Amino acid sequence: MIKRWNVLSLMLLAVLLFVSACSGGAAQTGVDSGEAVQSENNTEADKTVQEDEAAKTAVDVPDLGGRVIKIAAWWDLKPAGETASDKARLDKIAEVEKKYNVKIEFVNVPFEEYMNKFTTSVLAGEPFADIVQMEYKSALPAILKGQLLPLSDFTTAENNINQEGNLIAKYPAIAGNYYAFESPTSIGLGLHYNRDLFKKLSLPDPQELYEKGEWSWDKFMEVTKQATKDTDNDGKIDVYGFSGWAIDVIRHFTAANGGTIADDENGKEGLSDPKTIEAAEFVKRLYNVENVVKVKTGDKTNWEESNTFKDGDVAMFTAAEWQLGDLTFSVGVVPIPNGPQGKKEVTYANNTAAAKFIAKGVEDPKIVYQIYEETFDIPQIEEYPGQDYLESLYTDEKDIQMIREHIAGTGRILLDDAYAGYPIGDYVNDIIKNNASVTATAEKYKAQAQAAMDKLGSQ
Repeated sequence: MIKRWNVLSLMLLAVLLFVSACSGGAAQTGVDSGEAVQSENNTEADKTVQEDEAAKTAVDVPDLGGRVIKIAAWWDLKPAGETASDKARLDKIAEVEKKYNVKIEFVNVPFEEYMNKFTTSVLAGEPFADIVQMEYKSALPAILKGQLLPLSDFTTAENNINQEGNLIAKYPAIAGNYYAFESPTSIGLGLHYNRDLFKKLSLPDPQELYEKGEWSWDKFMEVTKQATKDTDNDGKIDVYGFSGWAIDVIRHFTAANGGTIADDENGKEGLSDPKTIEAAEFVKRLYNVENVVKVKTGDKTNWEESNTFKDGDVAMFTAAEWQLGDLTFSVGVVPIPNGPQGKKEVTYANNTAAAKFIAKGVEDPKIVYQIYEETFDIPQIEEYPGQDYLESLYTDEKDIQMIREHIAGTGRILLDDAYAGYPIGDYVNDIIKNNASVTATAEKYKAQAQAAMDKLGSQ
């Protein structure tokens, strides 16, 4: 009996040890049989969710069957591939083309043909491009005729433009709504000056005057008078304080004085506005009293005067950054000085404002816009928007800083050119070329100006 009991005891002990070992192994891994089953279930669930998401994504990304998405301007918008950002965007364009099965084509139409091509194709119900570059002054009549779509028709709350806006930015409203979009930038029109000439003539640096809070109309006039002189003593003035296209000069100084040539927001002409009259008086003094303006063509209101500064004998000039190529002298830039009624928030008239629009009649505009926005979803190589462009034009970091911090975003959009028959040219001719009274000239043309605005608004 004793031997049998010992054998049974040993057998029972072995069974207990085996069970203990199995449970001990489970304890060491921290997983019991129930947990193992749950883990398998979770894995299967995750896999199902991933498959569902992939299927959902596949549904959300339409196959457009090789459709050509056309993006038009009066220059070639295709990235040149010369910078890291350009190369990254070209890669992104190829990726987006494959994703949606589309071909993105950049259409270059000469400026003088552009708006006619736009209008003709839209009226025919077949816009010549899916996304069009357009100046605001051309966009206004198109909007009033129902030819352009507002952003709300083709963007959603999820689009970048309605969130961070770091890929595509919403541009200023026009005709009471938002229509325009563009990649963010840091550009603005300032008063440029010939640094070499300033040093040669020992003139005070405008940027230093600005930083000290001394950059005003009076100081600007003082510097132009100091710069206008006969440097070779032959009895003729050979260096001038200022040059520019008189029409734009009055536009800019009016904006810098808190006024506008045409008050688009309120539908009111601005020629007779006291702020405009004050600015026109100041510009008239530049041309006809102090005689500090170089007029190369002999015609004070000739558009070609906007390039007179390139001769190198003009101290200061109003010019856009794209006019600075191939100069033989160093340039600086400072905001156009504010007038007595102006504020630093507005320093120039942006009468050439332009951006991207989508026309009525474009097929699936939401998809078109989505595709366009995605082509900008690239690593942000630039430290700020427009860095490559600005650094290609300005070699002095102080100029870039001045543009980014004090000029960019200070332009007031001006649409006087949108109104057929608006008499800005006659107004400036009478004041600058004919030396007529500013007040009398404003009174002479204000009815015509208002009629031009009213006519467009009633269409």
